[in-house]
Amino acid sequence: MKNLIIVESPAKARTISNFLGKEYKVVASKGHIRDLPKSNFGITVDENGIFIPKYSIPREANPIVKELRKLAKEAQQVYIATDEDREGEAIGYHIAMAIKKDPQSLPRIVFHEITKSAIEHALANPRKLDTNNINAQQTRRLLDRIVGYKLSPLLGSKIQKGLSAGRVQSSSLKIVVDREREITTFNPIEYWSIDALFEKNIEAVIYSFAGAKLDKLSIGNEAMATEIVNSAKTESFHVQSIETTKRKTKTSPPFMTSTLQQSASTQLGFSPKKTMMVAQKLYEGVKTNEGVMGVITYMRTDSLNLAKEAVVSIREHILENYGDKYLPTKSKNYVTKTKSAQEAHEAIRPTMVGFTPQIASDYLSNDELKLYRLIYNRFLTSQMVDAEFESQTILFKGDKTVFKASGRKLLFNGFYIVTGYNEKDKLLPTLSKNQDVSLDKITPQQHFTEPPPRYNEASLIKRLESLGIGRPSTYAPTITILQTRKYIELEKKRIQPTEIAYTVTTMLEENFSDIVDSSFTSNMEETLDKVGEGEIDWQSVLHDFYEPFMKKIADGKENIKSLKVAIPTGEACPKCEGELLLRKGRYGEFIACSNFPKCKYTKNTDGTEPEQPEETDEICEKCGKGMVIKNSKRGKFLACSGYPKCKNAKSLTPPKEIAIPCPECGGKLHEREGKRGKFFGCEHYPKCKFIANFEPVDKKCPECEYQMGQKTLRGKEVYECFKCKHKVDV
Repeated sequence: MKNLIIVESPAKARTISNFLGKEYKVVASKGHIRDLPKSNFGITVDENGIFIPKYSIPREANPIVKELRKLAKEAQQVYIATDEDREGEAIGYHIAMAIKKDPQSLPRIVFHEITKSAIEHALANPRKLDTNNINAQQTRRLLDRIVGYKLSPLLGSKIQKGLSAGRVQSSSLKIVVDREREITTFNPIEYWSIDALFEKNIEAVIYSFAGAKLDKLSIGNEAMATEIVNSAKTESFHVQSIETTKRKTKTSPPFMTSTLQQSASTQLGFSPKKTMMVAQKLYEGVKTNEGVMGVITYMRTDSLNLAKEAVVSIREHILENYGDKYLPTKSKNYVTKTKSAQEAHEAIRPTMVGFTPQIASDYLSNDELKLYRLIYNRFLTSQMVDAEFESQTILFKGDKTVFKASGRKLLFNGFYIVTGYNEKDKLLPTLSKNQDVSLDKITPQQHFTEPPPRYNEASLIKRLESLGIGRPSTYAPTITILQTRKYIELEKKRIQPTEIAYTVTTMLEENFSDIVDSSFTSNMEETLDKVGEGEIDWQSVLHDFYEPFMKKIADGKENIKSLKVAIPTGEACPKCEGELLLRKGRYGEFIACSNFPKCKYTKNTDGTEPEQPEETDEICEKCGKGMVIKNSKRGKFLACSGYPKCKNAKSLTPPKEIAIPCPECGGKLHEREGKRGKFFGCEHYPKCKFIANFEPVDKKCPECEYQMGQKTLRGKEVYECFKCKHKVDV
């Protein structure tokens, strides 16, 4: 029979199949097919202190395993071709065990990109499964199981049911909670700025006074600001010094996982989860002008290395398309600052330099194209010449006061030829040293320092990376699980901890400080790296963690005071005579019946009745019941009184109608406000599902004759077709 190649993903299997002849059959395991059971702990510790995981095949994976066993039995050779990271190594090991093969007897092939040449090279150079990396992943899996299955029930018994804890999850949550504590306890500090306008409209800022150089917070009150202003008004100024220097803005390195997620968040508005989903598609295979293939290298990496062939190719592309003045004499090399980065991997880059974003626009979906363009341009510019600026600094000196004026001029755009540079040059007029200048205007202004901002997804990932918490594959899942567990909420793309997050974090800080300590989590990642390198025995790592941890669990069951948010009040419910409980909700404490949801009686802690929905004369068009006015985070809205059976809701104010009709059905288009801001939708929704996140205009696409809208793209106004995405300058 044919040779059998086993990968994780069906899309990956289809792409690889396109490159190989009939002597190969490529099938997918669809991820993990063997794991610790969900229904029980799944780990035993024998009398010698050896940890024995009890792996099983999940019910949903049984048909896949049955097929793989049949194909493996008939195949001449079975190749393991899972991703080249610890997770992929472990999946390969479990595939081998599931199909009843000796893991070390199966050839293991690896590749950073899914192209024909990469697959052929991998088949010609197989290796064995890496036992050390398998053990490292197994150690991580067992550590996370121990923490999750032993600590989570304790949280449930002491706080409330449904809570979870995790080694990376809980330390990440503490970072968010600590930032919120900083914001809450922040005390603003007063400071004053003093700006000046000299002749020829030269803008300047205060630099020093009475021989003392001033920083941002030096002028701490109005009296000091007034003293400086009054003094400056009486002084005569001249040019003390003129300094002109040339400075370069260096190119950024190609992407690795963390920086890709950060840039996709800030520039494209993608969540880390969405970024990785789209990148996975680009890696596993999409349509191109040369057939279906992977168009980027492996996207879970913390390395900045680049293949020599790829660097040669992109340098040739730069020379051909931009000229020799944009090509450095030597190729550029970058070194990651990430702790324990796996330097055998590559940075994220396009697999084919010739598949430019312009060509890709004919083949990729909108989201795929956005992310691909980001990756392509970052790789392209990483090998281009730096941008060069001329910086100017002039000091204007009076008797006691010195002001500083700054200017900047772009001398050579360098890599900005690709990314664009929209700032205007701020040039200073020609002056000579010791020249007298007149002070035309001076303006003091009061300010107060602001608290540190809440994290957004990009800045949290950057923080996790800097502390060494987690690895490229864990950033997105960590944020996702914190949202799923209701520990955090996204408010205007900023991460805010919920009330329960404070309770959980405080309890862990007081009783399991190592679990939420970033240095402990970071050091554990380094320990896992050493297991992967064969320097430390994986059983000893588990043993060193398990015994003290389980002692803390036992102590916690006995000694941790209950923090349950439902506390009996001793009162009876006036509706059903059930016990009334003091509970905590997102808006604070309240009293509710213990028979909820059968009885929904509630009251405020001061004994007053909670605000009831305001009745209206409007009738619900879906069920015929009355509509009421309710409150939400975004203000008041109309909702059906039959909720939750009828979930009809709408705005109190009628939506703003625009002049352009719906291009799908001809109905009226309304301007609406959603979670992600303003959008435009058809009045006939849900029958007509036309939707646009930028405003339609009275213009048809020259390519497909469909409706166009106007948007701002990289600081420039353009018309873009809602169907084919064709763009025209305004």
